[in-house]
Amino acid sequence: MESDNNIITMDHIDKYIFDAYGKPLHGTNVKILDDVHFDMRKAEVHILIGENGAGKSTLMKIIGGLIPYDSGTFTYMSKPAFFKGPKDSLSQGIGFVHQELNLCQNLSVAQNIFLGSEPLKKNSRFIDKDMIYEKSAALLASLGFEIDPHELTSNLSTAQQQIVEIVKVLSYNCKVIIMDEPTASLTQKEIDKLFGIIRTLKEKGISVIYISHRFEELKEIGDRLTVLRDGKYIGTIDMVDFDYDTIIHMMVGRKLGAMFTTNHKTTTDEVLRVENLKIAQRTAPISLHVNKGEIVGLSGLVGAGRTELAKSIFGVRQYYGGKILYNGKELIHQVPKKLIQDGLIYLSEDRKVEGCVLPMQIDQNMTLAALHQIFKNGYIDKGKERNICNQSVGELGIVSQSLQQKCNTLSGGNQQKVVFAKWLITEPKLMILDEPTRGIDVKAKADIYKIIDDMASKGVAILFISSELPEIIGMCDRIYVMAGGTIAGEIIDKKSFTQEKILSYTVT
Repeated sequence: MESDNNIITMDHIDKYIFDAYGKPLHGTNVKILDDVHFDMRKAEVHILIGENGAGKSTLMKIIGGLIPYDSGTFTYMSKPAFFKGPKDSLSQGIGFVHQELNLCQNLSVAQNIFLGSEPLKKNSRFIDKDMIYEKSAALLASLGFEIDPHELTSNLSTAQQQIVEIVKVLSYNCKVIIMDEPTASLTQKEIDKLFGIIRTLKEKGISVIYISHRFEELKEIGDRLTVLRDGKYIGTIDMVDFDYDTIIHMMVGRKLGAMFTTNHKTTTDEVLRVENLKIAQRTAPISLHVNKGEIVGLSGLVGAGRTELAKSIFGVRQYYGGKILYNGKELIHQVPKKLIQDGLIYLSEDRKVEGCVLPMQIDQNMTLAALHQIFKNGYIDKGKERNICNQSVGELGIVSQSLQQKCNTLSGGNQQKVVFAKWLITEPKLMILDEPTRGIDVKAKADIYKIIDDMASKGVAILFISSELPEIIGMCDRIYVMAGGTIAGEIIDKKSFTQEKILSYTVT
């Protein structure tokens, strides 16, 4: 499938399950990638999609030089390619913007942008610091981002750090840039700027491989789209032929049906009430309530204060006046351990830092918040733990080799299901879910939606925080919209659940 216009061509690519040294495990023929094809044209945006575990990241790691392929052909700029490492790939013009941030928090923005490629003073072996900051300022300004290059990276928001990652790769003048979920932490304004940058890159002849689970982005930015499923190549289509149902069928092998079918029934039995709560000294007070069996949405732009409110309720963040009532009783000096035992849980937006302990096993993660249930005579009852975990694996559809598999080897969707299992085992009465579907594929999202609906059907009260308006509209019974650290509006009538209505409250 070689073409004169192709900058990358990959045919019959195989990759076996590998060990820590990137070699196939002994005695196994299981492939992560099986006879995969992928080609990249000059100056195009090529979308790569598939379920978590479909092989997208593995394929990109091969292109980015992180791991080798085992068989097949890979040509780059019409020459055979077999990169020795990411530095080799980068030196030849292939940059990788990872979904997980890889910045040094103790360095400045400029130091991160030029880390490893620092300019030296003339006739000297010393770094030209002035030039680093001048070039960084010019690069950031040319892309329309107002970030001080002297600012310590740890002081930046997640969205700003994501931008620094992108600018860092752009500073290498790459011919191909891989972007893995680049908009996951960006506001709509920042997304618009990113798309403007991508269009500028295309005009300069640069190609972009773009991985995303946000279907609304694909048609806006993509030229072609390739689908992988279970490590196999399913097909490539032009975006002019994009059809939602067809893409879903290619991804999962069947139609999913209605994504937001809900069966739970709401009640008027109040579980959570927040009265005049201030998440910061200068923000207006917040009041809201959530009833038993109700899914209440908490919408708003990045930085509106949704996570801060959630963490204040959960007792891990200070607040400045007001009351939090749980089952009619005011929570005073609450701590997470006691709240969890009383049935109030918080699922964090950052599963890799605050959700899973990635080096630990699946079963160890699942029972981490409910150890009191499996302790017997001072020891963990392994039989009881196994039974509890096997039941959760079956109910949530977690795909793994065994309960002893490390969580850092799971796909994003399965990691998220492990986090859900951890909290469901505690038998919660109130669940605060902070971006529960961030960074997972459409099939895993559908599974998560069903889990949420099932919990509401059992009478669990749910506060559902999300930046994705379709799922807020599709899943929730009422919607609060936050802006500037407070509640800007409440939408009660489902007929008024529109993106325009929600967004109208975000302008303060």
